[in-house]
This record gives sequence, C-alpha cells and structure tokens, in this order.
Amino acid sequence: MVAAVEVQSLTRSFSGKEDIIALNNVDLRVEEGELFGLLGPNGAGKTTLIKILCTLLLPSSGTARVLGYDVDREAHLIRPRINMVSGGEISGYGLLTVRENLWMFSQFYGVPGKVAKERIDELLNIFDLADKADAKLRTISTGQRQKMNVIRGFVTNPDLIFLDEPTLGLDVTSSRTIRDYVRRWIGERDGRTILLTTHYMREAEELCDRVAIIDRGKVLACDTPSNLKRSVDDSSSFLIETTPFDVSPLHALRDVRGMSVEACDGYQILRVGLEDESVISDIISQIITCGAKVIGLNKTETTLEDVFIQMVGRGLE
Repeated sequence: MVAAVEVQSLTRSFSGKEDIIALNNVDLRVEEGELFGLLGPNGAGKTTLIKILCTLLLPSSGTARVLGYDVDREAHLIRPRINMVSGGEISGYGLLTVRENLWMFSQFYGVPGKVAKERIDELLNIFDLADKADAKLRTISTGQRQKMNVIRGFVTNPDLIFLDEPTLGLDVTSSRTIRDYVRRWIGERDGRTILLTTHYMREAEELCDRVAIIDRGKVLACDTPSNLKRSVDDSSSFLIETTPFDVSPLHALRDVRGMSVEACDGYQILRVGLEDESVISDIISQIITCGAKVIGLNKTETTLEDVFIQMVGRGLE
C-alpha cells in the first residue's frame, strides 16, 4: 500500500544572520486511512513540515512523498488531491457571500457544478451555517468564518486533508461539530486521510489513531495515544494549584521530568511529571520557599499531555 505521507531524512533550513534548522533529519510515515496527529510547541517545525507536504516549500535535503508523489518533482499531481485548513486564517473574499466563496473554491478544484452545489448545501447544514449562506463574508463572525474555512477544505473531497489547529478559538459547540464531522468524514470512505495539528491534547487523544511528537525539528516519538501513555506509566503526574510565582527553581529539582504552567485569574496551575513521586514534598517546600501558597494538589492518571511534557520538558506554549 502506498503511504499517504512518507518522509525520509527530511531537513529544512532557513538562511539569515544565523541559519535556522526548522526540520532536522525527520522520518515519518502516515498510512492511507489514518487520522494522524502532529503535536509540538510553537517553533517545533510543524508548520514547516506541513508546508513542505502541501508543496508550498521545498526540502533542503531528504525526500517527502505525498500520496506516492514526490513534493519536488510531482507537485502538480499532489495539489488536486489535497486540501488544507488553518485555524485563525482569513480565507475568501469579503465582498462575496459565504456560498459564493465556497462555490469559487470548489471550481478551483474542478468539482462538477451539480456535485459542488449539493456538497455546499449539505456542509452548510452540518455546520449550522445555512442561515448565513447568502451573507457577505465580511459581515459574519470570526467563528462562522472559521467554520466556512473548514467547509472549504472538505467541499473538494480531498484524498488527504491537512487540518492545522482547525478548532483554534472556537466555542465548545463549534469545536464539537468539527470533531464529529472529522470522524464521520474519515469513516465514510476507505483511504481518506487526515493530518491534524492541534494545541488541544484532549482533541488529539480523542481523535487520532497515531500521534507524532515533534520538538526543535525532530520527531521524539510516534505511536498510538494509548501506547505513548503506557510508555510513561512508571512515572507520576501531579496537578498543583498555587498563587503566582516564578517556577524556574522547580526545574532544578531531582526527578522532575517535565512541567507546564497555566496562568488563571489570580492563581496558576502546574502540571508536573516526576520519576519518583516522593519528590512532591521537595516541590511543595520549594513553592513555599518562593513565597507562594499551595491551594490544591492532585495526583492524576497519565494523559497524552503528561507524555508530551515528559518528552519535551514543557507544555504547548
């Protein structure tokens, strides 16, 4: 079987005052029919990799094949069969209506008129945008524009679609609608493939067949979410709620495998991965030494976020 994506020894660097290596000797294979997740902090190389796979950038060295075709020599054979949706992007023309924009994009891909009309109507109903079909794009909300962007990606019925943080900034209901449709779409026909990047670990854990964790241009791990969680089951994870303080001294404590910090109103939440859970007493002592108060402490079951923090050493910032 031809892989949907096959990357071998892929490197991409950018020249400037200092050369930046965005991808460093990456190997990756995504099978046809997979819903594959790509996780990494900002600057990890995710966007560079997707741009190469979408034929928007060329590799500096190594090879990348999409649907069996080389991204360098056979880009013209790849482009009609793929599509891409990015969260937060502004796609389309404000003076056109939602329906006119979707029709325009469908025609770029040569979708027959009758088929395009049926797909557009169906997707507008699924994404609860039917009442905005004839509204000018510039008049609808940011969330509605993002749902239109998602429709734009699927209306061409691609063999492979790249979803780059498709639920970014959306409310809970809209995000759930997109996730439900993603599951439905990939299950409707054999061979359809999705490559998803997301900052929402629960979304990746819920949707993805396999996940690759990438940081500083390198793939650190690639497996199913359940296997990745089992790989760190010998460690412990704690959620610590504290008043705000500088957490940098905690990184120096023994057996701390990784830590993320989430700021909230008037307090912060630390997610800490530990080799030895007895070290939690040292962490609490250090927090108090830093002048902060411990508001809450809970030991948690291993999640994909714990795996990420322990491999990368920090959260998705």
